Amino acid sequence: MSFNKTFDKTSKEYKQYLKDVKIRKIKIIVIQILLLIGFFLLWQILADNNIINTFLFSKPTDIYNLFMSYTSSGTLFEHIWISVYETILGLIIGSVLGIIVAIMLWWSEFLSKILDPFLVVLNALPKTALAPIIIVWVGAGVKGIVVTAIAISVVITILSAYNYFINIDEEKIKMLKSFGATKSQILFKLILPGNIGNLINLTKINIGMAWVGVIVGEFLVSRAGIGYLIVYGSQVFKLDLVMMGVFVLAICAWGMYEIVNLIEKFYYYRQRRIKG
Repeated sequence: MSFNKTFDKTSKEYKQYLKDVKIRKIKIIVIQILLLIGFFLLWQILADNNIINTFLFSKPTDIYNLFMSYTSSGTLFEHIWISVYETILGLIIGSVLGIIVAIMLWWSEFLSKILDPFLVVLNALPKTALAPIIIVWVGAGVKGIVVTAIAISVVITILSAYNYFINIDEEKIKMLKSFGATKSQILFKLILPGNIGNLINLTKINIGMAWVGVIVGEFLVSRAGIGYLIVYGSQVFKLDLVMMGVFVLAICAWGMYEIVNLIEKFYYYRQRRIKG
């Protein structure tokens, strides 16, 4: 008994399926927007009726007014640029360095066995607590903040990427070896291409890790950046500034995540086109 695995993309049923998927996506977006609007509306109502203390929680209108003030003066964009620049540097260097070390561990089983306990301990350490020491070693300013971001993201990159590499189908590796493939050929023809999707996903995780490192670094030594705005606002008890900094940070992190998400979608789209 045989089954026809193909389907007609012009059929009424398939078009209805695509329509249902599109409607579902629109519903999800609408609900998300309504939840966000509802959250801010409830917050505003509670603040206006003195149910919550505006000194401690601020309120959306005050945050918006402060945001417009900082935007019109151009000050906010300077702070955003500094933090985004530091985060991108930390993300790129941490990810690339982590992948290179993971390749070295995959290449040499002897080296991986030596470094394994050290990597486990480093991963368990609270890197944010080590930030003051890192900054003392490296120096204050952008350099110290970027190194803090790298330190937080690099270990998890090494462990995750190495785990991806060693979990490639062993049968595929044996097949390549049977054809006389060298280790470098296996790496560049199978291991890396087979893990592009995983590495993109790992980059998404590293965005959050890099932002944590940058904000912690800016808390300690910076005189500019989103982290500086947040810590300065808390020091002078200006909660409007703190909340504005938190929301701007969330938008920046979300924007970077969506950029990587688009790259991932484009990659999978290309893969589907290649496979036909």
